[in-house]
Amino acid sequence: MKKTLALTTALVGFASAAMAEGEVNVVSWGGAYEMSQVEAYNKPFAEMTGTKVNMIAADNPATPLKAQVEAGNVTGDVFDIEVSDAIRLCDEGALMEIDPAALPAAPDGTAAADDFIDGALLDCAVANIFWGTVIAFDNSKFEGDAPATAADFFDLEKFPGKRGLPKNPKRTLYLALIADGVAADDIYDKLGSDEGVEQAFAKLDTIKNDVVWWEAGAQPVQLLADGEVTMATGYNGRFFDAMVGEGKPFEIIWDGQYMDMDMFVIPKDAPNPEAAMEYLKFATDTQRLADQAKYIAYGPARKSSADLVGMYQDGETEMAPHMPTNPDHLTTAVMDDPEFWADHDAELTERFNSWLAGS
Repeated sequence: MKKTLALTTALVGFASAAMAEGEVNVVSWGGAYEMSQVEAYNKPFAEMTGTKVNMIAADNPATPLKAQVEAGNVTGDVFDIEVSDAIRLCDEGALMEIDPAALPAAPDGTAAADDFIDGALLDCAVANIFWGTVIAFDNSKFEGDAPATAADFFDLEKFPGKRGLPKNPKRTLYLALIADGVAADDIYDKLGSDEGVEQAFAKLDTIKNDVVWWEAGAQPVQLLADGEVTMATGYNGRFFDAMVGEGKPFEIIWDGQYMDMDMFVIPKDAPNPEAAMEYLKFATDTQRLADQAKYIAYGPARKSSADLVGMYQDGETEMAPHMPTNPDHLTTAVMDDPEFWADHDAELTERFNSWLAGS
């Protein structure tokens, strides 16, 4: 009876917001990830409330969010952004604060503040997924032994071919250090020192002439599919979609994955703030986060969602082995440290760009 009453109350709240606002504009990352949100969040939210959800894709939703705030012309209601951007924009006063008590409890009544995984709730942001930047390779390109470690990514002699890497320091320098034998727990200490930074760039030097640089999440999958590279780093959910959804001959290497969260935020000047908040609450409840895992291999941000994660939409593929949060994939995982990057991003980006330019 309590669950039924709670659900009824929630539906009344959602419906009230729908009648008041009529639509909500959600800015996300496009591709397979966006599709998973449309299926798990948007369609049921629209059906339940009558609120129209307009989905807008961006290579990095924090970029249009910053631009809209600076221009004083905010058109998005909910943005899906990375942790470091959520912290910075909140500190700058660009985002609405979100009270965890306003978020739906777990099915057993556990308060949201206790149900979300540590770090998933910030003053102005609520996480929806954990995701990993991983290495993937085209197994049709290698005869005999297949690559299996981060070190193999840098071994052009044993595993020849071009490499795909993101054009930013956050997801390249750490991988170079992992491949050079640095333990995952020591990555940030190393990157915080001149010696460690030199070590990372020295390792990147060994493959620099064979790197194809990418800037959008769909690119590494396409680079592999087109045969432009034999190995690439990219988002685990994108690779999963290509492997399982499209039957591409790719395999993932989990050694040295870089783990991060995506978070929903609402700008202070959002055009439909009430509808935005109702959408955020709906999309981050236990069932919706579990439902998203039917469509893409990203780990839900709520503890209570874990047991509800089952099969992929094909009805055949168990999702648990493909999750970045699977215990087998965490041994050498590096978790994003937004405080470190807040302190070091500018200097490391400058150094990275200078290195790319060859100076």
